[in-house]
Amino acid sequence: MKRIVAIVRPEKLEPLKEALFAAEISGMTIAQVMGCGNQHGWSEYYRGTEVLLNMIPKVRFELVVPDDDVDELVDLICRTATTGEVGDGKIFISSVEEIVRIRTRERGEAAV
Repeated sequence: MKRIVAIVRPEKLEPLKEALFAAEISGMTIAQVMGCGNQHGWSEYYRGTEVLLNMIPKVRFELVVPDDDVDELVDLICRTATTGEVGDGKIFISSVEEIVRIRTRERGEAAV
């Protein structure tokens, strides 16, 4: 199994959530986060002094999926979240060694 973490623009929250539900994803975790990459933030003036604000609001999606679904879901996330501009986000994919459902103690794919 793999964990997919996608960091995307806040305006892509609803379209991406709907696209993932349409793809029959059984569950996901979504969090509002702050970060920066190539965008490097923006400048604002506070009391006549320029201040660089380099933490930009983003949305973090986390999914745990079978290995066979990874490429299809990465493609879906890219299609849904892209604007073509700097700051569209990143996708991180990592292996998941084990999953345990706390309530039933099921393990592996049955726990997803």
